[in-house]
Amino acid sequence: MRNVGYYNRIRGEKAENIENAIAAFNADLTVTTSETFPLQWAMTQHNVGLAYRDRIRGNKAENIENAINAFNNALSVIPSEAFPQDWAGTQNNLGIAYGDRIWGEKAENIENAIAAFNNALSVIPSKAFPQQWAMTQDSLGNAYNYRIRGKKAENIENAIAAFNNALSVINSKAFPQQWAGTQNNLGVVYRDRIRGEKAKNIENAIAAFNDALSVYTSEAFPQQWAATQNNLGTAYYRGENAENIENAIAAFNNALSVYTSEDFHQEYATTQHNLGVVYRDRIRGEKAKNIENAIAAFNDALSVYTSEAFPQEHTTTLLNLGILYQNTNHLTPAYNTFAQAITTVEFLRGNIVSGEESKRKQAEEWSQLYCCMVETCVELGNITEAIEYLERSKTRNLVELILDRDLKTTFAPEIANKLEELQVKIASGQYKIQNRQVEDLELLAHNLQELRQQRNELLQNIYLSVGSGFKFDQFQQTVDQRTAIIEWYVTSQKIIAFVIKPNGQELTVWQSQPEDLNALEKWTAQYLQNYDSQKDQWQNTLGEVLKELASILHINEILTQIPPSDYDKLILIPYTALHLFPLHAIPVNPNSQDSPCLLDLFAGGVAYAPSCQLLQLVQQCERPDFQSLFAIQNPTGDLQFTDQEVNNIVSFFPSHEVLSNSHATKAALVQAVSRLQEVNYLHFSCHGHFKTNSPLDSFLLLADAQVDSIPVDADRQQYFETSRGIIDLSKCLTLGNLFDRGFDLKKCRLVVLSACETGLIDFNNNSDEYIGLPSGFLYAGSSSVVSSLWTVDDQSTAYLMIKFLQNLKASQDVSVAVALNQAQNWLRNITWEGLNQWTNNLQLDISNNHHESERSMRQMREILAKNALSKNIYEKPFQSPFHWAAFTAIGK
Repeated sequence: MRNVGYYNRIRGEKAENIENAIAAFNADLTVTTSETFPLQWAMTQHNVGLAYRDRIRGNKAENIENAINAFNNALSVIPSEAFPQDWAGTQNNLGIAYGDRIWGEKAENIENAIAAFNNALSVIPSKAFPQQWAMTQDSLGNAYNYRIRGKKAENIENAIAAFNNALSVINSKAFPQQWAGTQNNLGVVYRDRIRGEKAKNIENAIAAFNDALSVYTSEAFPQQWAATQNNLGTAYYRGENAENIENAIAAFNNALSVYTSEDFHQEYATTQHNLGVVYRDRIRGEKAKNIENAIAAFNDALSVYTSEAFPQEHTTTLLNLGILYQNTNHLTPAYNTFAQAITTVEFLRGNIVSGEESKRKQAEEWSQLYCCMVETCVELGNITEAIEYLERSKTRNLVELILDRDLKTTFAPEIANKLEELQVKIASGQYKIQNRQVEDLELLAHNLQELRQQRNELLQNIYLSVGSGFKFDQFQQTVDQRTAIIEWYVTSQKIIAFVIKPNGQELTVWQSQPEDLNALEKWTAQYLQNYDSQKDQWQNTLGEVLKELASILHINEILTQIPPSDYDKLILIPYTALHLFPLHAIPVNPNSQDSPCLLDLFAGGVAYAPSCQLLQLVQQCERPDFQSLFAIQNPTGDLQFTDQEVNNIVSFFPSHEVLSNSHATKAALVQAVSRLQEVNYLHFSCHGHFKTNSPLDSFLLLADAQVDSIPVDADRQQYFETSRGIIDLSKCLTLGNLFDRGFDLKKCRLVVLSACETGLIDFNNNSDEYIGLPSGFLYAGSSSVVSSLWTVDDQSTAYLMIKFLQNLKASQDVSVAVALNQAQNWLRNITWEGLNQWTNNLQLDISNNHHESERSMRQMREILAKNALSKNIYEKPFQSPFHWAAFTAIGK
């Protein structure tokens, strides 16, 4: 191929050589067209792509866009069948360019890179093209390492597999450079590996980097040597001891002996950032000097990592610089640095167009940044700003989804139309950026920022501030007169509780000691271990365990700020793992044997909300009607008291539809979707399960979902093996189904999930996004959801639910939380004698199935009568919190 000489030239300045190569390639393209010489034109386009991808001068982002365009041009005329090696090589280089892409959405760019690498691998067998196959496996490994979507641990394992695939066909003698490069990359993923023993992974990483350095000497391969030294430094830093940190500093300084700001500005910035991190955390040497060196290194990195050119790296460097300021108690510089970083994060979020998973992953990625900002604001005494930044970092996706869903029902028509118009323009601009359909990208990016600002201002003007525009003062105006809110937050150092009161009263904050956080972490681990593997012990000790939680949270201290004489309703907003616990049931005086619980103190009820923003949204949902019921009743036919529960509840509703037993299938529920639009109350009385490792597959078990075996050719992820047998998730109602927009519960006041584990959430999600079945039903349109925090007892749950609905139907003014709390207090205090009398007075609906309804009621009365005779009639059989405290009310 002509004119590749400048590109491959060794002598002379590299930047100048690449400029000359681009000029030469473009000159070729003026005389070689895709019509007259298609293959030659394609190869020249390929070389243009390489030159732009490696270009030093000019705007980095624009260079990469030019490279992508050139590679795609080449692929448009190269047939993969006739020229598999050339086609695969171009696909590989296209993938590398997508991996380096600055514009567009990062998650989508990486997916495009993975697709390109797999395209390449589909046409080049390892035996025929071992070096090229290994090179593409190496590129695929890098893409998996940086992948945002999917599970991080699994992505890293895929990367390790790809690098080992590459190393299976190349060795240090035949392909020394390529072998060394793959060893370097293998070291990176072992350094970052989640699975396996940490010390062993770091040991493997260091060994791989040293293997690479056996080929990459400073004299023969200075750039590669410097890159590997930088990576070796990061591995030593992860070793977490004084000697390793010194080794890391030495490695980074080695890299900087090659990486100058003039010739390798991006690599220089990366290494300076890493050097700043290790100086920040250095144990040896004079502390003041270490801090000075760290600040200098971070600022050197930021001189290259601008928000426009490298927004991701810019934000990471600001975060680490802010942490340095925070750790040295320079709080004002820390605040300013974190604020600058958050501005860029919000910009990056605004560019995400590929779905909620990418937004959730981005929130997880930057949760530490928001946490540091909350800590800094609290230390500065900026409590209002602290809770605003807290709210900007949690349940963000769910809030935005609900806001978009209710656009035309929540707002006046002119406001809704304007918001919709702005959203369409924003989405259109984002799509153009992602798909490179724009001439002046900087202008479009500026216009998009203005559109987002207009949208935020419009929401604020109508007192609905959400997301990055959340304003506490506006939210506080929506809090009822005698309502108080406790919102918890857990940082790396302490537990924080924000106490919110109405009428513009001062926002106050309670902060724990570090030992309280340690105690909470140990308590949580023990609670979950007992729940998972020692159910009997967990159940029998639950009352005592909740006393320990009350002491750790210092609930009695917090309550001094909201005396029950001034407030009769309490709303709890937990954080991460605190969502899993019955906070309404914790004793307010844990040192007293007969201490009242939280729900005993607030006659107006103790309710829950995932966040202030979500509470603000559901409070606007007016659901005055409560006359129609749709119920799922005992689909598996093995819950003794479920039939009695539903048969009693339907008697409260003049309009009702019940899918019972074998009729309660997924297909029948889907057929009823259009009728659910008119339903006021949706009741599920069945089995449920929360899937910790795959929350969107959490399910309510319907009829026909249990199968004897998994078909040979089936997708095994569609099936779930439990102690009850094999579950076909496609025949269950899953959380994922609820987010598929098929369910419209716009007239629904209440959803009750009378099943096991229906209120559990993904507490491992460090962005506190609140991913669980309740969020699905809130998104579907219900203003309230009642759900359970553990595997519940069938009998006590049936009594609780019947009493709950009795309370709720007794008065139009009673709230869901009050009715539930009253039922819980009734259940914990009722005796066998009282239960027997109560059951005899129940009214039963027999309109649907006269004989079955009478049979189930007769059975319940016989069981209670037998218990009343055989046991102490004054015994309180359901006094344990296991029976009465599992269910919580979330929402309005």
